[in-house]
Amino acid sequence: SNLDAKLRVQMRAEIKELHQRLKTTTVYVTHDQIEAMTMADKIVVMHDGLVEQIGPPLELYDRPNNLFVASFIGSPAMNMLRGEIASDGGSPSFRGSGGISLPLAAVPSIGSGEQVVLGIRPEHLRLSEGQGIPVTVAVVEPTGSEVQLIGRTAGGEEIVANFRERHSFTPGETVWLTAEPGLIHLFHGETGQRFDMRTRQ
Repeated sequence: SNLDAKLRVQMRAEIKELHQRLKTTTVYVTHDQIEAMTMADKIVVMHDGLVEQIGPPLELYDRPNNLFVASFIGSPAMNMLRGEIASDGGSPSFRGSGGISLPLAAVPSIGSGEQVVLGIRPEHLRLSEGQGIPVTVAVVEPTGSEVQLIGRTAGGEEIVANFRERHSFTPGETVWLTAEPGLIHLFHGETGQRFDMRTRQ
């Protein structure tokens, strides 16, 4: 952690190359989730002395067991929105404060009106026309390879979105964001555990 950014990247590559060459089992302890994702064959995520999830890096990234794993794995972190499940005419959706409404690809194993936390990765958000999540732009960070938007919902929840396309956003303007239903995660509003989803028949 005391190395500069360029040297950290070089050291990660050298350690991984050494591990591949020696072909020995190695336990690497780190608080840096980027190190864990890039160097590990299998990750053990622990919190307060308890194992939260074990699995390959991309499995933890794509299917986190709970809110802790979802918020820890990934940089920028997964966006979290509180709301409830709504079912209009048999089509389930997520409803949040400030006009947030997102369709769901599958039927969660809970009833309509249940409190949930919805998770969306920043890179899975895209612009839409008046549907999804209304966000007030706070900060725009162009990096060259992508544009990062940091904004807030009407309920004060922070939203981070990454775009490969070069958009021109103005702080203070309102934009609408949405995501493919299959890329949305749902967690229990109280326990934080991931909900099982079953595909609609």
